[in-house]
Amino acid sequence: MPDPPQRHEVRGWREAEAGVREAVAPLLSDPDTVRATDEIHRRLHTLGIQDRHVQAAMAELPLEDTAAARALGRHLTRTGTSALTVNVGIALLARLGEPEDVSHLKVLGLLRVLTRPVVGALTALDCPTAALVWLANHAESRALRHLIDAIAARDDHEARTWLLNAPLDSGAVGPSTARRIAKAVQLADILSEEQIDNQVVAQAGRLLSRMTGLRDYQPEILNYPQATTTYSAFVARAAQLPPTLDHYAVLLSVALDLHSGPSVLLDWQPGQREALLRALEAILSNPSWTAVAESEPEEPAERRRVHWIRRTARQPFDHVTVSRFRVEATVRDPADPDMVEARLLIDGRPLVPEAFGKGSANSPEYLLDSGRLRAATEPREVQLAEAYCTEGCCGALHVTIHREGDQVVWRDWRRPPARQPRAELPEYRFDARDYDAEIERAENDRSWSWPARNTARLIAAGLRGQPDLLTRWDGQVGWIGTDFHDQDSAMVSFTYWPGLAAGQQDKDGPWLQFIWRLPDDGTPPEKQASTALRQLAERDPKAYAQVRGGSRSHAEALGFPWPEPGDSDESA
Repeated sequence: MPDPPQRHEVRGWREAEAGVREAVAPLLSDPDTVRATDEIHRRLHTLGIQDRHVQAAMAELPLEDTAAARALGRHLTRTGTSALTVNVGIALLARLGEPEDVSHLKVLGLLRVLTRPVVGALTALDCPTAALVWLANHAESRALRHLIDAIAARDDHEARTWLLNAPLDSGAVGPSTARRIAKAVQLADILSEEQIDNQVVAQAGRLLSRMTGLRDYQPEILNYPQATTTYSAFVARAAQLPPTLDHYAVLLSVALDLHSGPSVLLDWQPGQREALLRALEAILSNPSWTAVAESEPEEPAERRRVHWIRRTARQPFDHVTVSRFRVEATVRDPADPDMVEARLLIDGRPLVPEAFGKGSANSPEYLLDSGRLRAATEPREVQLAEAYCTEGCCGALHVTIHREGDQVVWRDWRRPPARQPRAELPEYRFDARDYDAEIERAENDRSWSWPARNTARLIAAGLRGQPDLLTRWDGQVGWIGTDFHDQDSAMVSFTYWPGLAAGQQDKDGPWLQFIWRLPDDGTPPEKQASTALRQLAERDPKAYAQVRGGSRSHAEALGFPWPEPGDSDESA
């Protein structure tokens, strides 16, 4: 038996694509498709490339014998034994396929690793919308994003009908996709029709809320030309929705956006936005709706949502008189998890989406628990927001805060350059007494938080006061918050640096990131945090936390198991 082919790593897109072309091109005209398929599999295996390299390499490859290349594509998609070889077949059928290939391609698309190239091929073949809809109805939710984008690009009744009823899973429908759906279905026009189904009304609210989401580079609601018209049409229809938990969450989410989110920055007529908020408040104040908030569902996800409604129900409708500076800790619907942000309002306008627009405002823990927003005579630069992709990639918004007599001044802004020229940010001056009162109120406000989040905040405060609880175990504290997908668990992350406690840490040596998960056990957060801090004082956390970062080689060198693929935790 011959030795198996030796793999070598391909570095860089150009080298990878060149390797694919060199391996495949000589075999495209081979009349023996069985032999060509086996040879393509062998050659691609030796390259050590990834699936994503294949499609780009195949897109412009010369095809001298189209019949032979088509036959090869069909054979590869039907008999290929690896994603690499099947991807070559899909790429060939995207260029040469015929209507008879659609049924086979859409079945291949059920495999999540192949969904994206299959959607590209089906789109290139101008397949019937029904094929994309069938695949969307059967594919995994994590594979829906590309399908929804493809269906949203179709201008036909079947596409619009499906999109108006499509599941808006946050992993599949981000802010930009929500905007494309709203445009594709002509949302404002549909809401203006005489008869409209409740599902369509609720879907409109979900799309509006999703367009204001934080998990993207910009608030897409500001790029939706019909935003104000759609908001008005939706609120006019909102009263026809039956009072259910999901509908309450949709209406409250829209109200939060209109109250302090990026939607405030739209081109409203005087008093128009305030009138919409009053209309939503009137609906949600009805006894049939307040009964929803007073229920106690048995299902944990629904119960979590009800508790969020109770904490948040009055936030967008408070009519208190405030100074020109306001900090609002804002939590979005837990059914659509997103970052928790400390919205910064100046004269009622949200600062971060207007001045930055590349990510959300930082968390209440970062800006408030740390005292970063407090004003002192010594100027201090503060990061107010970070780009969705991290500051190192697309920058952050910084300001210098200091006290001048009876005023607090925000000046000396730093933010990344924009593609289009924009005005310099002004110097803001606030009455010092009003500013201090607002910071004190915001720092002491816990009404927005939930038990696991409070536990995490108390643990973080304890570690700020006793940093040696971690350093004694060679641990350096990282982020502390709640699990992104399970908000009922507090999470403590730390980096293990051998020698840290003794002051002999080797920055070039092996290190690992650990995450300690603490599920909410129903006892008061104060007790849970105290127990956690006591455990840190008595036992090395590396014995009960899990490795979540670093490298496999570092884990092996330090004697810890490396996590299996798919094991991950996220913070919110």
